[in-house]
Amino acid sequence: MSATLTPPRTSPEPDTPTPVAPRRSLPRVVWAGVVVAVWIVVWVFTRGQNTLARPTRERTDLMDSFTGFRNDVIASRDTNPLIQFTYALGEWFVSVVDFFQRMLAEPNLPRPVPEIGWLGVTAIAAWIALAIAGWRISLLVAASFVSFGLFGYWSDSIDLLIVTFVAVAVSVVIGMPVAIWIASSRRAERPVTVVLDLMQTMPTFVYLLPIVLFFGIGASAAVVSTLIYAMPPLIRIAGHGIRTVSPTTIEATDSAGQTFWQRLRKVQLPMARPTIVVGLNQTIMAALAMATLAAYVNGPGLGKPVLNALVRVDIGGAFVPGALIVVMAIMLDRTTTAASQRGELIARGGGGSARQRRIVLGVAGVVTIVAVWLSRYSFWAAEFPATETGRAVADAVNTGADWVVATFGTLTEALKDAVTIGLLNPLEALLAQSPWWLSALAILALAFVFGRLRALLPTVVCLAGIRFFDLWNHAMQTLSMTLVATMLVMVLALVFGVWMARSPRADVAIRPFLDAGQTIPPFVYLIPVLALFGPSKFTAITAAIIYAAPAAIKLLADGVKAVSPTTLEASRASGATSWQEILKVQLPMARGSIVLAANQGLLFVLAMVVIGGLVGAGALGYDVVLGFSRSEEWGRGAVAGITIVLLGIMIDRIARASADYKAT
Repeated sequence: MSATLTPPRTSPEPDTPTPVAPRRSLPRVVWAGVVVAVWIVVWVFTRGQNTLARPTRERTDLMDSFTGFRNDVIASRDTNPLIQFTYALGEWFVSVVDFFQRMLAEPNLPRPVPEIGWLGVTAIAAWIALAIAGWRISLLVAASFVSFGLFGYWSDSIDLLIVTFVAVAVSVVIGMPVAIWIASSRRAERPVTVVLDLMQTMPTFVYLLPIVLFFGIGASAAVVSTLIYAMPPLIRIAGHGIRTVSPTTIEATDSAGQTFWQRLRKVQLPMARPTIVVGLNQTIMAALAMATLAAYVNGPGLGKPVLNALVRVDIGGAFVPGALIVVMAIMLDRTTTAASQRGELIARGGGGSARQRRIVLGVAGVVTIVAVWLSRYSFWAAEFPATETGRAVADAVNTGADWVVATFGTLTEALKDAVTIGLLNPLEALLAQSPWWLSALAILALAFVFGRLRALLPTVVCLAGIRFFDLWNHAMQTLSMTLVATMLVMVLALVFGVWMARSPRADVAIRPFLDAGQTIPPFVYLIPVLALFGPSKFTAITAAIIYAAPAAIKLLADGVKAVSPTTLEASRASGATSWQEILKVQLPMARGSIVLAANQGLLFVLAMVVIGGLVGAGALGYDVVLGFSRSEEWGRGAVAGITIVLLGIMIDRIARASADYKAT
């Protein structure tokens, strides 16, 4: 019989400290709740005191100083070298756009039609698409150009394409060297990123004010504003593509003795070409998104009829040119994507017979030359025949809109009251009716709770700037509308994003609507929203939601979809239900995407602030619009624009710091 020996029990050494369980700190949500609770208690006793509210048309000395600056700039146009340079640059843009307009879109007097008529322009565009992308894209391009004339907007459509391509060409000339610079230098990346953040955070209406001042109105302002809005995506995405070329490949080129420029030209740029094309694609889409806003500075293109319809509250009149902008966006998106894919295919030795391809292009080239000749010497091929198709579609849309308003007016009014009374009014009362110092302290405390010092420091700077520019009360009203709209955007993002991630059919069905929502100019859907809800803050919030929700939904859907299938299989094997899987596995693991979606939603909503000022939202949006429309109020518009930028930077930095703090 064997005995089992057990080791004797030993008592712990006297000097050995007893392990202590780590202290668990309270969740950030709890601390945020404490801050808000204290804020509400103090607000009850101080409501309406020292809110810094001022009469709408009252101007401060700082506003008058900005207006004086504008007047000085205008007075020094003939003597100031900087103003002379910017106006000369603007005139060059005007001359380039005017040259292409007379060539393709408008009469080149004394010739009563353009140098190349609609048939020749359509043939040239289709041939280019055939050469770079294939016959399917060529048919799409031809059909798109025909639709421009069929619906009665040929000249406006070509004008928009001209402004877009001039702005994109300049974006490439300036943006690609900057992208190469930030890809090659970490020191350059940080300051350039700050500038890009500013360009993307600043609402477009805000920088229209200085652009008009320094470049004038018309095509010059349209090109420059489009350029500023469209350049950041190219720089960011192209720089990322060049920087992420395989280090092994770079080491191999270095060992072969290649210089920096040889490596860039023969290795990095070719290998980053797909990413660069994505950046170019995003730049083109951003340029088209400026179509309507460019009309505010008398820019040519489809934005003008959309803007005129807004003035008349003509839903159908805005729908037709707005739909053509969407058609143009789809055409350019599919063409650039297909051209990139075809380039990759040919580089790998595919793409079919080169001889057959040359024959097809040669025959198509002959047809194109004949079409150009006809468009120069035959009036029917030079000017698109007049049709009533566009007006008929507009009338049908107006009839449908009237029916919707009559049928669902009671429901929409109830929805507006529910959101306004239940969400917007309480939040606005807390933010805008608190003493300014109480709101500032509460925002600083929340910034520290969510992002610690990384969020606190920029929040201090931004709040100090908002206080200095002396539109505090309007800034708090704008912040309340922004937060309510973002909250509703995230509700939609959670519902539709999770649904798309878990159902391929839902993804296929919903994604085209999201693409359309991102492509349609804001003014197009602002008109039916205005017809449904009337001029109010809720109208501005609804338009902001339509503008911001697609990006947030896509980001959240992609993040949830990226959760490891192995993790999902493990949760299902343990008996988790669908709701448990969503709430305890997918959403927690997609937390980074959720934070990014909320961040982008906030910025997109803030970008709609000024447009909201046109439909009764008031606050900073109204101040910017007032400064834009009346020369004596220019200073108010400039100060309000700067305040919007500070709000955007503050929100962006808090969101980013919160995400980074959570990740650590």
